[in-house]
Amino acid sequence: MTTLSNHVPDPRLVTAYAERHDGPLHRVNPWTKVGVVGALVLAVTVFDSLALLAGLYAATLLVYRLSGLPLGRLAGWYSLPLLFVVSVAGPLAFLEPGTPIGGSLATPLGDLSVTWAGLLLFGELGFRSLTVATFALTASMTTKYTEVAYVLGRLLPRPVDQVALLTYRFTFVMVEVLEELVKAVLARGANLSEFWSNRHLYARILGMTMLSAIERAERLVKSMEARGYDGDITLYGDVPRPPLGEVLLVVGSYVAVVGYAVATASGVAL
Repeated sequence: MTTLSNHVPDPRLVTAYAERHDGPLHRVNPWTKVGVVGALVLAVTVFDSLALLAGLYAATLLVYRLSGLPLGRLAGWYSLPLLFVVSVAGPLAFLEPGTPIGGSLATPLGDLSVTWAGLLLFGELGFRSLTVATFALTASMTTKYTEVAYVLGRLLPRPVDQVALLTYRFTFVMVEVLEELVKAVLARGANLSEFWSNRHLYARILGMTMLSAIERAERLVKSMEARGYDGDITLYGDVPRPPLGEVLLVVGSYVAVVGYAVATASGVAL
């Protein structure tokens, strides 16, 4: 299985882990995972302590590792969320008032310096982003496609659920087309190591990828319509209700997060 980049999760690898592996989280009910995702997003929004956010990230990373998922790949996959953190929190680290760390940098707008408060803000945003990204990967790599399709069909209104399912399936086509173009370019002696010097080549590759993907999509739609597709993908599967223990776990997670938020708003020291 080839990958375009170690910095982008390969949907084929994600699907392979979801369909063929059997870890502890593979046996957890998908509805439980949906509930935990909601509690996790609420937690990273409510928690305002670097220690709590770091502990939450450590717990999420531990769940990822105990699920038997590739820890080495995760470092490369963090490139996208870290790019978001750096682009958003990087400037804020210089603009946050407080005690400066080291010297200052002279600019036409004045002296800029990283403060301890700015560094703390950068760490909090980093842990928030990595926690959600890690658990999203964990859930997607431990849930089979039929279960994902069933849950999406229940949660999303029509035709949004159909668009989400078709987008997921068509992602594999896009990846294959892009890999074919990259291999063809490399076989002709091109060097894609530097982006700026090869920006025109990257633009042509992207354009050809979109055109080829549109052509394949049109053929796919005609093929589906010839087989009786009428705007509804029939799903042969069922996801039962989660067991009582998992329900209590999800409810306890929400109670803990909401309790923390209420206690913090009331001025109670935790």
